[in-house]
Amino acid sequence: MQAFQRDLEKFEGLDTQVLGVSGDSLETHAKFADEYNITFPLIADKDNQIKNLYGRNRITYLIDKKGVIRFIQTGVPENKDFLNQIRNLSQDEKIKY
Repeated sequence: MQAFQRDLEKFEGLDTQVLGVSGDSLETHAKFADEYNITFPLIADKDNQIKNLYGRNRITYLIDKKGVIRFIQTGVPENKDFLNQIRNLSQDEKIKY
């Protein structure tokens, strides 16, 4: 999460919303965000609805504005690689079909 925070301006510059999701409580999220200066939204998935839809392990998704999953990686990718995936998606969206 701290790596995403370090490059948050780069993600936002590509019109990308970063979200963190875990089963932790809102209070735990607030403490974590304060401790590590996390400014992007952290979602408390206490009832596991999101986990049930997207998986139970640490997984990173790139979801386009239409809700289509365009990239999946178990674990957390290097930010430079993930930013390149976003740039590629942005280029694909500019192509007229």
